[in-house]
Amino acid sequence: MRTRAKILDRNDPLAGWRDEFVLPDPELIYLDGNSLGRAPKRTTDALRTVVEEHWGGDLIMSWWDHGWLDMPLIVGDELAPILGAHPGEIAVHDSTTVCLFQLVNVALDLTGGAVIAIADTEFPTDRYVIEGIARLRPGITVRHGLDELAGVDVVVRSLVDYRTAELHDLAVETARARTAGSITVWDLSHAAGVVEVDLAGADVDLATGCTYKFLNGGPGAPAFTFVRSELHSQVVQPIWGWFGQQNQFEMDNPFRARADIGRMLNGTPGILGLTAARCGIAASAEAGIASIAAKARALGNYAIDVADYLGLTCSTARPPKSSGGHISIIHPDATTLQQQLARRKIIVDKRDPNVLRFGLAPLTTRFVDVHDGLTALAGMMVE
Repeated sequence: MRTRAKILDRNDPLAGWRDEFVLPDPELIYLDGNSLGRAPKRTTDALRTVVEEHWGGDLIMSWWDHGWLDMPLIVGDELAPILGAHPGEIAVHDSTTVCLFQLVNVALDLTGGAVIAIADTEFPTDRYVIEGIARLRPGITVRHGLDELAGVDVVVRSLVDYRTAELHDLAVETARARTAGSITVWDLSHAAGVVEVDLAGADVDLATGCTYKFLNGGPGAPAFTFVRSELHSQVVQPIWGWFGQQNQFEMDNPFRARADIGRMLNGTPGILGLTAARCGIAASAEAGIASIAAKARALGNYAIDVADYLGLTCSTARPPKSSGGHISIIHPDATTLQQQLARRKIIVDKRDPNVLRFGLAPLTTRFVDVHDGLTALAGMMVE
């Protein structure tokens, strides 16, 4: 199996991208890329420029001279092709939690409804946000489960399941919800930068997601908000701030929302975080999402082959039923095994109670890394 991995690495058209990332320890096997992607070398240089030259030298004038005022929208336009969105439909700002809170409130107002549907297995933040909105908005009902959407006004769901890597059909599920009279808010956190997403082609209305996983934006990097352009004039988001205001420097004017995707902005954006996210997005854009997704599928299939060969219990289906961005190995002693792997410089993720999640980041993960990580795990199980 390792010989096959070496051949796959040798023939990998994306192999050279690994050299574009900071790799201080050549012995480290990093298989946690869907929780935090590696740092691009270009990020270090870009942050140094912003800190030392722009902030340090040009100070307040950098907001105008270096385009800081418009960075959430500039970076959004750079991200748009990766997600199949049109220019002017994405803003990069705040956290996924904040963006999701905004979009669910927007969706409720657009539908005029009061019933939100979400699966019990959805990522915790998504469930917590829904519960918080139900507490704040009298009359809201939360329905658990997505099988039956009759009477549902807003659906909240992830494109890729964070435990199993199951990949849902964006267009089919968007249409199914719309036929039932629902509007869907998609969480693309585990899909952005590893799956070919076509927001425009799937006629998606609202979506959000993070940039610190496969987009390599850095720890706590800002999330993104997508709103279909035809809805911009109808959107009234709940967090009003001066960056979402028309003529924001006319300080004494009452709030009037911007006409474009900028109406989703609120407070002053974090320029350092945006700079790092921009570098990670640029790397993915240059490598090409089609090539990245193809390698993700290849990594996923190879990982499942190795897991099967070693007798490991894998809960992840083969691509295209899964994203290829990670596989999950089930074991009742996942916590101990994760710690033992870390002591051998093999970093994987864990999801309670029994999931070991092996992240497969196409720009930095080698096939031999997958082989060696899974082989080490199998060896620990028999020790």
